[in-house]
Amino acid sequence: MGKPIVAIVGRPNVGKSTLFNKISGKRIAIVEDRPGVTRDRIYIETEWLSHQFHLIDTGGIEPKSKEIIPAQMKRQAELAIETADVIIFLLDGREGLTANDREIASMLRKSGKPLLLVLNKVDNRESSPFYYDFFELGLGEPVEISSAMGLNIGNLLDEMVALFPKVEEQDYDEDVVKVAVIGKPNVGKSSLINKILGEDRVIVSEIAGTTRDAIDTPFTHGDDRYVLIDTAGIRRKSKVYDNIERYSVIRSVTAVERADVCLLVIDAMEGVTEQDKKIAGYSHEAGKALVIVINKWDLVEKDTKTMNTFIKDVRNELSYCYYAPILFISALTGQRTNKIIETVKAVANQNAMRLKTGVLNEIIGEAVLLNQPPSDKGKKLKIYYCTQGGVKPPTFILFINDKKLAHFSYIRYLTNKIRENFGFEGSPIRFILKEKAKGD
Repeated sequence: MGKPIVAIVGRPNVGKSTLFNKISGKRIAIVEDRPGVTRDRIYIETEWLSHQFHLIDTGGIEPKSKEIIPAQMKRQAELAIETADVIIFLLDGREGLTANDREIASMLRKSGKPLLLVLNKVDNRESSPFYYDFFELGLGEPVEISSAMGLNIGNLLDEMVALFPKVEEQDYDEDVVKVAVIGKPNVGKSSLINKILGEDRVIVSEIAGTTRDAIDTPFTHGDDRYVLIDTAGIRRKSKVYDNIERYSVIRSVTAVERADVCLLVIDAMEGVTEQDKKIAGYSHEAGKALVIVINKWDLVEKDTKTMNTFIKDVRNELSYCYYAPILFISALTGQRTNKIIETVKAVANQNAMRLKTGVLNEIIGEAVLLNQPPSDKGKKLKIYYCTQGGVKPPTFILFINDKKLAHFSYIRYLTNKIRENFGFEGSPIRFILKEKAKGD
């Protein structure tokens, strides 16, 4: 199962963002920014006592407001509630219960999601003077905290992780390739899923997945077995949700984590958007094999240069995913959709490919002879040997004399040399640098 998702919800000015920042602290799982990777700032991946989870910060909910921005914030919060495994309902312990609090509580009860009722701004060791008033919401015993001062945050997190779902992930044989269809709303993900399944005609079953109602659909193609991972809401047509691109990223997170291969669907009429970059970034950082699928290609007016120009634009906008093959299709007409599973199989094999140490070091040795390692203040980078430490993604351990001398441009050069000789199409490549101790 993917990491649990926790949403912080409540009316404006109860301290949601302060709590969000306090929980994230310095425990954010992703600690480095790779060039070109854009992250969505309304959520973070963090952990508490070895429990990793995603935390969503929502805008303040004003249930009865008809103004555009509050109404949009309400819809965003509704989607976060639908997506979440656990909800932190944050209230102001100094101000007491309000009509808006009661409206939000009614919304949360209907969701049926595990929930913690949390009173914020209790900045001393005494209880809120309104403590017992909150029992009328029927949402259990309140947890009192101070986000600003960090009081009782540990107890809150202990109670939160106790509510995480205990559902075990559906087990599949190692030869089953798990494929996640990802992308922002209205790019044709559902049509593509139906086209893939409709052409193969061998749907084994539909298995209820995580508590977010993800659907795993096993199918076969020739002698090969696959599972399509369809995240919650991917087939839903409601404009209330599909118009909120900001949260479409959250829908992709769990699917990416569970997948072997990600199909990133991009609307040919729009080109690569900021949201596409964010979603592609998840696949890249998770080390998944990636295929970029340009859908609705039948709607584009073309000349002899159109496709090459589009490819150039995609490579420029998604420069960190330069290894991903690009397919131009129409899920509506079926144009080139027969190439998708064939490409999925190829990149899945590349992502799981393991090289022999001897052959790998021959290539590294040749690369060093062609382009000498960098030096700094008379000290030169020495590469002793290289071995493959893992697959999915292919990960190589490079034993060197000094990490400080290993400039990223030279590591990129070695990466490209490995690609030239072995391919790894569709797969990111990772290097782990280890200093060889003196005397080894």
